[in-house]
Amino acid sequence: RNIRVKDFVPVYQHFPGYLNPIAFSIGGFQVRWYSLAYLTGFIVVYYLLIYRVRRDKNLSEIFNETINYKSENSIPSIQDKIKDSLIFDFLIYSFVGLIIGARLGQIFFYDFGYYLQNPLAVVNPFDFNGNFVGIFGMSYFGGLIGVIVASIFFCKTRGINLWKWLDFVVPAIPAGYFFGRIGNLLNGELFGKVTEKPWGMYFEDSLLRHPTQIYEALLEGLLLFVVLWILRNKSKFSGYLVLIYLF
Repeated sequence: RNIRVKDFVPVYQHFPGYLNPIAFSIGGFQVRWYSLAYLTGFIVVYYLLIYRVRRDKNLSEIFNETINYKSENSIPSIQDKIKDSLIFDFLIYSFVGLIIGARLGQIFFYDFGYYLQNPLAVVNPFDFNGNFVGIFGMSYFGGLIGVIVASIFFCKTRGINLWKWLDFVVPAIPAGYFFGRIGNLLNGELFGKVTEKPWGMYFEDSLLRHPTQIYEALLEGLLLFVVLWILRNKSKFSGYLVLIYLF
């Protein structure tokens, strides 16, 4: 009856300790919440872009002027399927570029010496005991470079204007980023510096640290998503929303 806010502080601060990063296991194969968070982000971004195609009328220039439809594809329902397919294909390209770029970024930006001595660790998803643990170590900047390269290749092969397409895609990206950082929290990684602030959390080293995953999920995820989503139909020039996102 006399519950006080300070009574919740210890529970909040030790929250990471209550989490099991493994969602479920099948034999030696583990599925982590981190992977499911990435998958959720992928799905959310896909449906946000589908929503834009259906509701934002100003997108016709991207799809109709830069993509050569055949005459029989003038039927709206067929055009919608083509647009949906393009979006899905682009996200597959981007996802592959993200994984490869993030992995290579981790290798060359952070742990080049380690991977030089242990080259199999680059692609080996098993630990020393033979248990499946997945591929660990991803670089944000490497992933960003990978997505950019994948986007250039996708637009080039589809005859799409790169900057217009990226302005179409970018407003939805922070929503996916939100789930990625939540995945980092559930995986108990990428925490911040030691702090004495009451909103700090205890992670694996039992030190109170800034929960930087939450900071980024809320600021570079939700907040940036709200800003870009509001501006999504107010682009002043091709690449305008991309510049805001990068800024």
